[in-house]
Amino acid sequence: MLEVIIAVIATFLIVAPLAWKLAIAYRIKVYEAKIGSAEEKAREIIDEALKTAETKKREALLEAKEEALRAKNEFERETKERRAELQRYEKRVLTKEEILDRKTEALEKKEAKLALKEAELDKLKQDVEEFHAKQLQELEKISGLTSEQAKEYLLKTVEEEVKLETAVLIKEMESRAKEEADKKAKELIVNAIQRCAADHVAETTISVVQLPNDEMKGRIIGREGRNIRTLETLTGVDLIIDDTPEAVILSAFDPIRREVARIALEKLIVDGRIHPARIEEMVEKAQKEVDVMIREAGEAAALEAGVHGLHPELIKHLGKMKFRTSYGQNALKHSVEVAIIAGLLASEIGVDVRLAKRAGLLHDIGKSVDHEVEGTHVQIGVDLCKKYKESPIVINAVAAHHGDEEFQSLIACIVQAADTISAARPGARRETLETYTNRLKQLEDITNSFKGVDKSYAIQAGREIRVMVVPEQISDADMVLLARDLSKKIESELEYPGQIKVNVIRESRVIEYAK
Repeated sequence: MLEVIIAVIATFLIVAPLAWKLAIAYRIKVYEAKIGSAEEKAREIIDEALKTAETKKREALLEAKEEALRAKNEFERETKERRAELQRYEKRVLTKEEILDRKTEALEKKEAKLALKEAELDKLKQDVEEFHAKQLQELEKISGLTSEQAKEYLLKTVEEEVKLETAVLIKEMESRAKEEADKKAKELIVNAIQRCAADHVAETTISVVQLPNDEMKGRIIGREGRNIRTLETLTGVDLIIDDTPEAVILSAFDPIRREVARIALEKLIVDGRIHPARIEEMVEKAQKEVDVMIREAGEAAALEAGVHGLHPELIKHLGKMKFRTSYGQNALKHSVEVAIIAGLLASEIGVDVRLAKRAGLLHDIGKSVDHEVEGTHVQIGVDLCKKYKESPIVINAVAAHHGDEEFQSLIACIVQAADTISAARPGARRETLETYTNRLKQLEDITNSFKGVDKSYAIQAGREIRVMVVPEQISDADMVLLARDLSKKIESELEYPGQIKVNVIRESRVIEYAK
């Protein structure tokens, strides 16, 4: 059995190499056959590609020749067209040159003709001037006047005619304007005044404190006057203790300090303990009470006027005006009255009522500190309004209510009118006798300074000035112009509440006696 296996293995070992060699030889023959066919096929492809490339080369050459031929033909065509166009332009240029030459020749001929005509006109002008001079000489001989005298006479005649026509026209326009404006203005003002009722107080620089008995005077003075000196030093008020029974007079131009002194003194009298330490304590309490009164007065005024949203400091300044008076009119009451009247006028005219009230209430706000700060109350009021961010319309109303600036809104005009109404209404203000007489004298002096005025009389407490003119010097037409000039000069040189009526009178009198 083992021998068989060995024989089989030996046989396999002999047969296997032979079989492997035969297989390899067969594969080599197969591969050589495939390579031969691939080479033959490659040669066929190369031959075909060469043929195709030769064909495409011929086609490309043909197309290039055709394209070159077309470009040549196109170039020749465009060249011909350009040449034809250039020839047309050349012809047009030649034609225009010929036309210009003809026009130049015509213009030269016209210039020559014009030069001849100009010479003729110069000669005619010279002849006319000579003739005009001869005519003037003849006219001067006939009239007996030189040309300057005749011109002056003519201008004077025309001036008189124009003055008469101007005066008549001014009179007619003023009459029409007054007929339309006076009625509406009176209605607005009367309605505003009738719907506003405000109180006023008398101006004063003293306050009187009643005492329970005359013995209190000695206690107020104190030992060697120490009590009265302390009170005067702390309040800045003069205490006048005289023979007036059971009364002490407090004198000061600052009404707030005077009020503080009055309240402190009354507290001391009620308390009975009067010595420097107690005086200092009472003055401090009185100052706090006055501060509260000032704030409450400002709030009450704003509430009464219907103005809201004011800065607390502005309310405080309003409250200070409770203690200020002008010509007997309380400054705070006056401001409230102006706010109410401005609101009523604004409602009638149709502008912002709230803004008009606000501007009216703040128009005199500068008076609250004008004794402490340099400057007019108008400028101080403008600075305060700017500081506390009031609107430009309110600031302009404050600045313009005395005419210091131009009006920038209708509300500023309304505030000025309301201020005048409040100041000029009967019983609102009073003037000192000296101020009143000086104003009347100035009014008469202004009117007497005009040429042609004979006499003038201030009547109705300075509300009207009657001017008597010389009839020979002032004509009826001149009266209208004189009245306007008088009113303008009074407005520019005189300060007065309300308005002044200028009444110019021209009359001729003839007197004869029957015997």
